[in-house]
Amino acid sequence: MSNRKVIRVVTGIHTRDGAGVKLTRVIGERDVRDFDPFLMLDAFDSRNPEDYIEGFPWHPHRGIETVTYLISGDIEHGDSLGNKGSITDGSCQWMTAGGGILHQEMPQPSEHMLGAQLWINLPKKDKMTPPSYNDIKAHAIVKVEEDGARVAIVSGEYKGKKAPMQGNFVKTTYLDVMLEPDREWQVETPVENTVFIYIVQGSLAVDGTVCESRRALLFDRAEKLALTAGSSGVRFLLLSAKPLNEPIAWAGPIVMNTRAELERAFREIEDGTFVKDCKKAYMDSDQ
Repeated sequence: MSNRKVIRVVTGIHTRDGAGVKLTRVIGERDVRDFDPFLMLDAFDSRNPEDYIEGFPWHPHRGIETVTYLISGDIEHGDSLGNKGSITDGSCQWMTAGGGILHQEMPQPSEHMLGAQLWINLPKKDKMTPPSYNDIKAHAIVKVEEDGARVAIVSGEYKGKKAPMQGNFVKTTYLDVMLEPDREWQVETPVENTVFIYIVQGSLAVDGTVCESRRALLFDRAEKLALTAGSSGVRFLLLSAKPLNEPIAWAGPIVMNTRAELERAFREIEDGTFVKDCKKAYMDSDQ
């Protein structure tokens, strides 16, 4: 089997979003072609509540899935489906915005807010699917303990172990991997999939090149990924999914396939018809 090689290293941009939350936008609109079907990855890493307590008040989404995974911290959330709850240490919120949803995410003061929000594009045929919500508690996330390694399977599968979540529209492997110092680690990857990692803490080596934390590494197509932890160990998130190879029209919280679809979404936000029977809206759009 051939090993994947690094083709891009992305450091990300420090920015603010929502009502003023400090975060690192690791990948975004400038990267969609290379990282397809992944649209955005925002990383949170702060011990100062003033960086994030203003949160993300009520806002709309359409055409995507948002996956919020917390290594540590506490985020209260609610949406227009009536869901309410908290994302806490080791938990995940997997939301399918589909044809339209309103939600809010309000981080609470904690010792260490550490985690990431991932946006996954929805295929054209599923853009207007009815919105849905999955609350994945820490105890439901499958963990695999190995010699010098610990792998939490947020979605997909690893070493024959399957997560409760597979991705209903885009089959996605999402692993939270911790390696002890100098530990070598390998995983087989479907050749056709886009594969990247985000280094949360520590460092690792790929083909003899050392890469430090708070960076995303995008890999080329091959059957296997081989990594070696640095001298202080490493923790990283691994994402893998098959590209959609579809047109992308993106404006703020809405990601569709055409400019006309974007304009329609924003008209509906203005006139109050954005959240509705999405299945009927999808059928109407085909006529």
